[in-house]
Amino acid sequence: MDDTRSLDPPPPFFSALTRRESSALAATFAGWMLDGMDVMAYSFVLPTLIVLWHLTKGEAGLLGTSALIVSALGGWLAGLAADRFGRVKVLQLTILWFAFFTFLSGFANSFPQLLITRALQGFGFGGEWAVGSVLIGETIRSEHRGKAVGIVQSGWAIGWGIAAIFYTVLFLTIPAAYAWRAMFWIGLLPALLIFYIRRHVHEPEIFDRKQSDRPPGNLLDIFSPTAIRTTLLASLVAVGAQGGYHAITTWLPLYLSTTRGLSIFATGTYLCVIIAGSFTGYLISAWLTDKIGRKQTLIAFAAGSFIMVCLYMVLPLSNTAMLVLGFPLGFFPSGSFSPVGAFFTELFPTHMRASGQGFSYNAGRAIAALFPALVGYLSTRAGLGAAIATFAGVAYLIMIAAVMSLPETRGRELEN
Repeated sequence: MDDTRSLDPPPPFFSALTRRESSALAATFAGWMLDGMDVMAYSFVLPTLIVLWHLTKGEAGLLGTSALIVSALGGWLAGLAADRFGRVKVLQLTILWFAFFTFLSGFANSFPQLLITRALQGFGFGGEWAVGSVLIGETIRSEHRGKAVGIVQSGWAIGWGIAAIFYTVLFLTIPAAYAWRAMFWIGLLPALLIFYIRRHVHEPEIFDRKQSDRPPGNLLDIFSPTAIRTTLLASLVAVGAQGGYHAITTWLPLYLSTTRGLSIFATGTYLCVIIAGSFTGYLISAWLTDKIGRKQTLIAFAAGSFIMVCLYMVLPLSNTAMLVLGFPLGFFPSGSFSPVGAFFTELFPTHMRASGQGFSYNAGRAIAALFPALVGYLSTRAGLGAAIATFAGVAYLIMIAAVMSLPETRGRELEN
């Protein structure tokens, strides 16, 4: 009997998802998109704060670093809570926390006040990624997991683009002394996502089954003899991806406006090209994650990031060349994140998955948090472009070495 069904093309990715899978994908994508908008708002208001508050570059870098350091603690604790109380409940709490303190940052009147609100914002930001990444990783089937988690990561570029649009509109229409506050006030928008999550998103089935099989692990399980090597190497992968990314993006608007002397409109234009590359990088990397594997994709994009940051920040390029190279500068560093969520989900067993993934990603974030501050301090001696290239380049080399030391996990069933 001739069975022609085997010759039919596979169904499109989105149509192959169940209702439970598509709801989780929509919620985590929207959450990460709005988180990206809130976090990247700081990089846009940074030049204004330096002028208005007479901040040094070291102090400006410390504001970025504080949020990243505290986000490491938030991710670890939220991951542990998610292993005990459920992914969906903790996800809602982290979104509400994150949105509230972003909004509160718009009322700060001094460096210490903004330092505190930024740090507290980071606590919720770290928790949201840790819990959301596990939720989508456990909900989506193994054959689509890499694409789904990568698509969620691409939401960051959309959020970054929304922040760029708000930046351009607000700073061109109202005085800078008020525009920077409005950039933070719009950060309350993610709180609206909670209503969708409460109605449409459910706990992953594997989490519900494991809850009845055995109690959740404790804080120290990820440091047991069987897990500690994975925990440490995964943390180094996170150090590389985030250290390089934040060393670039925290300072990029300031680099374009001061070192390159671009206007607000021109800076927004250059950033739009970079953001377009970022979004494309997320999606291409997500597809490659399921096609060629987690490790090969991570190594390829980390190597591309290393090359591009050195070219963009060190060579004496014309403004036209910088505009063109902005696309791959966004493409490779952002694409380096797409495989990470699926990779980390598959590295840890269910009873410690959220705490292991939350710790590794956010321990890496804590170390990577030093990079924006170090760039700021080194830039006073070597120049901003050279400082960015130095620390971002080191970060991506660390990432490549760590990925090479971990096993390939493509196709791994989470029950095993």
